[in-house]
Amino acid sequence: MATACSNNNNNNNDNNKWAGATDGTALIRWDEWLAPYAQTLRARYARVQELKRILDKSEGGLVKFAHSYERFGFNRGQGPHGEPGLWYRDWAPGARAVFLFGDFNRWNQQSHPLKRGDFGTWEAFLPDSPSGEPQVKHGSKIKLWVQLASGAWDTRVPSWIRRVVQTGSPEFDGVYWDPPQKYEWKSSCPTTPSSLRIYEAHIGMSSDQPKVSTYKEFADNVVPYVADLGYNAIQLMAIMEHAYYSCFGYQVTSFYAVSSRYGTPEELKALIDVCHKHKIVVLLDIVHSHASSNVKDGISQYDGTDSHFFHGGNRGRHDIWDSRLFNYGNWETMRFLLSNVTWYLEEYHFDGFRFDGVLSMLYHHHGIGDQSYSYDHYFGGAVDADALAFLTLANEVIHTIKPGAITIAEEVSGFPGLCRPVAEGGIGFDYRLQMACPDLWVKLLRTTKDDDWRMGDITFTLNNRRWMERCIAYAESHDQALVGDKTIAFWLMDKEMYDWMSVTKPLTPIIARGMALHKMIRMITMSLGGEGYLCFMGNEWGHPEWIDFPRPGNGNSYHHARRRWDLPKDHLLRYQYLLAFDKALLALEDKYHFLQTPQAYITLTHESDKVIVFERGGLLFAFNFNPTQSFPSYGIPVRQPGRYRVVLDSDALEYGGHGRVDDNITYSSYDCNANAFGHALPVYLPNRAALVWRLENQL
Repeated sequence: MATACSNNNNNNNDNNKWAGATDGTALIRWDEWLAPYAQTLRARYARVQELKRILDKSEGGLVKFAHSYERFGFNRGQGPHGEPGLWYRDWAPGARAVFLFGDFNRWNQQSHPLKRGDFGTWEAFLPDSPSGEPQVKHGSKIKLWVQLASGAWDTRVPSWIRRVVQTGSPEFDGVYWDPPQKYEWKSSCPTTPSSLRIYEAHIGMSSDQPKVSTYKEFADNVVPYVADLGYNAIQLMAIMEHAYYSCFGYQVTSFYAVSSRYGTPEELKALIDVCHKHKIVVLLDIVHSHASSNVKDGISQYDGTDSHFFHGGNRGRHDIWDSRLFNYGNWETMRFLLSNVTWYLEEYHFDGFRFDGVLSMLYHHHGIGDQSYSYDHYFGGAVDADALAFLTLANEVIHTIKPGAITIAEEVSGFPGLCRPVAEGGIGFDYRLQMACPDLWVKLLRTTKDDDWRMGDITFTLNNRRWMERCIAYAESHDQALVGDKTIAFWLMDKEMYDWMSVTKPLTPIIARGMALHKMIRMITMSLGGEGYLCFMGNEWGHPEWIDFPRPGNGNSYHHARRRWDLPKDHLLRYQYLLAFDKALLALEDKYHFLQTPQAYITLTHESDKVIVFERGGLLFAFNFNPTQSFPSYGIPVRQPGRYRVVLDSDALEYGGHGRVDDNITYSSYDCNANAFGHALPVYLPNRAALVWRLENQL
């Protein structure tokens, strides 16, 4: 990732001249290195404004355009003569003929043709019977019979379908979903948290049993647990329907359908309702970076052409993901995807999105190969201008339709302005995932002995982010634990976790080290690495092993596609201590709100002692990564003289530590000319321990 600009503003006069700019260059006020690229910023901003003007003229505006799900797909309405019935509309410009067939017409492929309209659209109206009965009943299966561009005939699942199911065949069938009893929401959407503490979760693997879990089980069992821990957001993966379970939800086949593996749309709504009852916001892991290459139950080659929704040829295929790449400059692709975000906000009451694969979207090279990201790269020919405009419009739609909605970008190149407002010339995301954080820990645990950890590398990596662009820090997400890798806990303790996590057995050196570093890694990542924090389910208490979904290579086993909730509940196992620490860390943030405050002020990085000290949010953090050496009366620098009291101690007995620090005593600073701040605090710093103090009385 390219290094960000400095954390202070040395040229206030120069930068302030950009502050009032309305042409997309106001972004430069936060980063003077952007000034040479002012013309490119203007051009990008002008492109978005021109798209909005065209939308105003031809579609009734951006927001109306993003409500196209009310017109496309299946929708109740009035026919040409005012009669009630069901409309179906779709876009398939390459198709020669399209028919609806399914349960409603006994699977007659020729009885219900669609009429071709302008711009490759197709539509049909199915009037209700004279007695008022709809022709297509709720829950009935339905498909399209399409004469493709080649002249051949084949089936398709409607692209705007709102439910699909798999029954007996590997392929999914479309289902017309219009329950007579609409879901009644019980809880209002909670206020957007200013300190975002995200629990990343996968519904299917959220049971401790080797099976696919359900929306209802998650709502009953996991949501109350997450609320009790202190997380205020749940990020749900693998919700958009995907034919291949083992893809982790990233090979989407039906964009408007939520996965039927876990239950019904109403059961997902009930889950989100329960989250809102607990004041937890719910984020959807939305996949607009690519789509499954499935044809019969996906949207690839939907009309028989290679370029429907996507780029044709090699440009429309991702070499690593084996998936299709969207053409974001295509009008109907924009309609389909912008309406998709609106659908999930309005139909399911999601509170925001984590956009998958933003790096791949932003660049023509999709992040493949060795790329050197620099300002010339950010503003050069590698950037996909269409994707950039689409992401900007998507953020504007989301924040217009639901003020306070949260958008997070999975992006690692450090693209400038990604998380700044559109009005400034930014793309409009609220946060980017700080993907360098987990990469740091995996690299250290894989390749570097504890004695060789460099404190400067740790602080630089965790603190290196673009000024005024918020980040979500995390030590590990689902990515780090996929098969071929393993959880941080398993990197630290490996096979000893099988036999030596019992409190009835001696604390071995490997388990002691692993538990200590597991807590320290989480604390320093959360407190130094960003303005929000994320944890994948189960990793808060040190889930062992790895994630591996059922597939032929593992005998279609669910053994590693579940969460072992029994482990932290067992009072004879040490997992309980890691869980208790996670809860205490979240409570500390909830009380002092340090994630809301500016980046930490690092006051000490000592390589030989392996000590890191910084201040943030009125708290003083100290980490001793030394494998063997504890430091009595260690003078850590403080900017404010006074009396300090411990508010969190990773070495406390209740967190599985050694209890070497008396957390009840008060520490008084003294004048010290040995550091740049003039004051120091004499503290006991045990090896492999982290402590947090607050200023109790200023002197």
